[in-house]
Amino acid sequence: MMIIRPIERRDLADLLTLAGKSGIGLTSLPQNEETLSARIERALKTWQGELPQSDRCYLFVMEDTERQQVVGVSAIEVAVGLTEPWYSFRVGTQVHASKQLNVYKSVPTLFLSNDHTGHSELCTLFLDPDYRHGENGKLLSKVRFLFMAAFRNQFSRKVIAEMRGYSDENGRSPFWESVGRHFFSIEFAKADYLSGTGQKAFIAELMPKHPLYVDFLAEDAQKVIGEVHPQTAPARKLLEAEGLRYQGYVDIFDGGPTLEAEIDEIRAVKRSKMVKVVLDDTQVFSESPAYLVANDNYQNYRALLVHAQLHDDRLRINAETAAALGVEQGSPVRVIKLIAQEKM
Repeated sequence: MMIIRPIERRDLADLLTLAGKSGIGLTSLPQNEETLSARIERALKTWQGELPQSDRCYLFVMEDTERQQVVGVSAIEVAVGLTEPWYSFRVGTQVHASKQLNVYKSVPTLFLSNDHTGHSELCTLFLDPDYRHGENGKLLSKVRFLFMAAFRNQFSRKVIAEMRGYSDENGRSPFWESVGRHFFSIEFAKADYLSGTGQKAFIAELMPKHPLYVDFLAEDAQKVIGEVHPQTAPARKLLEAEGLRYQGYVDIFDGGPTLEAEIDEIRAVKRSKMVKVVLDDTQVFSESPAYLVANDNYQNYRALLVHAQLHDDRLRINAETAAALGVEQGSPVRVIKLIAQEKM
């Protein structure tokens, strides 16, 4: 059984293993024990209510209960950019015109921006490649929307998701080669690692303070602005199915797109609802519709993807599922039906 729960200290070794499989470009999951341990402590203090809004982060893991092993991770940063600047490139336009010469040219530009300061962020989504089948990816990603729906007052008005930008099989980022390398004079992998371990001062110190003309970049760099890594394409489709959209902001390192939405307009936030549990061990539910189900217990949060029957605000599940969720007959749970055509 795959279950979603808050991260615990005992998960550090598994988290390090996942970080080793994530490759270059996932800045929030560096293969660094000290950084990951600090991230776990920050998540634990968030759930305990010990941190200000600017430092809060909810970190969820997917556990294979049969193997007792963490096989996936996802997170929500409550409010980015309040303790240190949050940088993006805003893709804009600058017009060059001369009435005398009858010349009018619209030129795309990149401008360093802090426009997403204070927004909540979906981040650190990674699933072990051996588990990228069935509905595991949907469960790991969408559980964050159910959590935001249940505890809406913990989050900002808008949520963003920085998507991993394109890099080739050798970890080469065309965008970095054409932009970042000229300002930082270091390899993409090193800049990515420094950012992931919290060493971000160099960004403000070295990044350009004036717009960059996109036409001056190499052709391969221009083509990947706003594009995602091939392995990230399914995650992008899933978020777009929930209502998040690309609004012209990209990552300053690899040019990957930032998706964003008003939290209250996200499908799972708007359409999830509370129902009552009905225990039923007499039926086989394998042919029934699939639902994401969460117990809405803040301190002992649990979520599953289950095949169940929902009728008259009563969710029929078996005793094993109820035990995994920590609920019983008549308990309230939050549910959202999976969209059949989604691919992950």
